[in-house]
Amino acid sequence: MILDAHVVGPLQVNSFIVGCEATKEALVIDPGEEGERILARLAALGLQLKMIINTHGHFDHIGANRLLMDSARGVEFLIHSADAELLPKAKEHGRKYGLDVRVSPSPTQLLQGGETITVGTLKIQVIATPGHTPGGISLLIDDHLFSGDTLFADSVGRTDLPGGDHDTLVASIRKGLFVLPDATIVHPGHGPDTTIGREKRLNPYVGIGA
Repeated sequence: MILDAHVVGPLQVNSFIVGCEATKEALVIDPGEEGERILARLAALGLQLKMIINTHGHFDHIGANRLLMDSARGVEFLIHSADAELLPKAKEHGRKYGLDVRVSPSPTQLLQGGETITVGTLKIQVIATPGHTPGGISLLIDDHLFSGDTLFADSVGRTDLPGGDHDTLVASIRKGLFVLPDATIVHPGHGPDTTIGREKRLNPYVGIGA
């Protein structure tokens, strides 16, 4: 697996290029902004973009969807069905932060959680992790978990925005993510990487002592 991480946009979103070494096909997770930079990295790595997946529909995670979809024919775009309705509202939500957000295209496939998606030889397991948003998802590829704004190093996603629910978020993490092996590497939507084992022990919101 080829993994290339970028911090993009004014809200410092972690965006990830994940490529198949065998086929050179790639997906991009949460292209929040700076689409030209993401495309330049794809080209430098010799990868062909096949798919975009948004872990949720908040404006800071979707800003480069359109540019990436327009960059090549046949690029697929996936998001959970419960968050698809957030996409047309991105421009309005961005204005509240003084930001101009490009509206995303409509998804080519709606997710529910539980799917296994393939890009090249990569198998991407979709885990429904609502709470930050109703349609939040996490993506497991081998021993790498892309947790969006569900689980962070030493923290969890905020639940005070419309559609958020703290109890649901905690249940998503404990029942959906903490069942993974402790060595699983967690790549969150903001901030540094961590591991499942570390968060189980030390996270003050959902860890063993919380």
